[in-house]
Amino acid sequence: MNGGKATLTADAVVCGAGIAGVAVAHALSATHGLRRVMLVDDHAPLTLTSDKSTEAYRNWWPGPDDAMVRLVNRSIDLLEQWADASDNRFLLNRRGYVYATARAERAAQFVADAERASAQGAGAVRVYRSPADAQVYQPSAHSGWQHHPVGADLFLDREAIRAHFPWLAPDICAVLHARRCGWFSGQQLGMLLLEEARASGAELLAGRVRAVHMQSGRVHGVQVGTVDGRDVLIETPVFVNAAGPYAKAVGELCGVSLPLFSEAHYKIAIEDARGVVDRNTGLVILDDEQTLEWTDDERIELAADESTRWLTEPLPAGIHLRPEGYGSAKTVLMLWDYHSAHRFDAPEFPLPDDPFYPEVVLRGMTRLAPGLAAYLERLPHAYVDGGYYTKTIENRPLIGPMGADGAFVCAAFSGFGLMAAPAAAELLAQQITGAARPTYEPAFLLSRYDSAEYCAQVAHWGSTGQL
Repeated sequence: MNGGKATLTADAVVCGAGIAGVAVAHALSATHGLRRVMLVDDHAPLTLTSDKSTEAYRNWWPGPDDAMVRLVNRSIDLLEQWADASDNRFLLNRRGYVYATARAERAAQFVADAERASAQGAGAVRVYRSPADAQVYQPSAHSGWQHHPVGADLFLDREAIRAHFPWLAPDICAVLHARRCGWFSGQQLGMLLLEEARASGAELLAGRVRAVHMQSGRVHGVQVGTVDGRDVLIETPVFVNAAGPYAKAVGELCGVSLPLFSEAHYKIAIEDARGVVDRNTGLVILDDEQTLEWTDDERIELAADESTRWLTEPLPAGIHLRPEGYGSAKTVLMLWDYHSAHRFDAPEFPLPDDPFYPEVVLRGMTRLAPGLAAYLERLPHAYVDGGYYTKTIENRPLIGPMGADGAFVCAAFSGFGLMAAPAAAELLAQQITGAARPTYEPAFLLSRYDSAEYCAQVAHWGSTGQL
């Protein structure tokens, strides 16, 4: 029935049914026993940005401390537990992340990065400086995660690299294969968590949060406009902002200005009919800046037009790909974040169009895998989609209290929501219920920005782990 007003009660209201919100609802209901958790979103679950992900996970995170490694290691623990319990319903694998470089100075940085990551809890590093050393290397397994290597394998010999990664460019001089990494079906994981949450009493309300009501300095209720036209007041002591790209706007409903911005990120999917990419490989990243190759005439023409001159200039490191699907599948996903300078306070849907993206990504990818150049003569059909990475300046999430008593935030996952949501939701549920919390909690609190020392550290943060 359209129109009318209604009043409901809930132990907690979670705004946003992306992977972060679904995971929070699951942690509160299925794990901590809250029987009246209301999940509110005017989109179907996992359909705004969560389903645009590459669905990858990694415990390989740079940073001045081990907080991100510990958070994601805990998430992977939970993913593995859920995969075990569900007969691996969401197809968790441990293919790894494969970082490659053709630059000697970057190879030296791989050594330093590996030593730091290992010290922070990412696992032991095995170094191969000759083909003989690399004989003990265990390649990625096609599926599954049990009994697969952890830590990392670092190749510093071109002959050994060619033996194990023959489809990569011949001048690649270092490969770092981080092993407690891979991917899974984010949609299936989300549905599993949502089903278990609903079986424990959680409910899904199709609507948009319009207001958050306070009384004596704490959350008292949430006003929702439903998609069928009703005005619903949910009386509740707990409100969770898990609104993804809309988290900044939702924070303002609680009188809080969250330090967030968004970037548009795209990906393409093509059919690798020629079999250039190894179907057993992990997610492969070229860690070098590059300039696209053009004919002399093409370069002159592109450089003459201000709107296309950027195509002749250096582009950032981080172009990456991974195989998609199993069996006879030939799909390859490809991504290149060269839009990160374009920031949005208020995300726009649909995403701004980039007509150059498929060709630019494919051209850039030939620097990593030269065999892909065969597709440039006649560009294959590319399916393009994407979403927003909503993030903080140092690219760490916000997990914890947000202003008034009873208001919380679980947001700013910047493209790593699927891998971090399990542990982030667990931490938030511990905060809400007063349970014991891990020692990495302070690294993700909004209150960290109250520290002048922390803000000074952020100004000189270095790598943020963005891909």
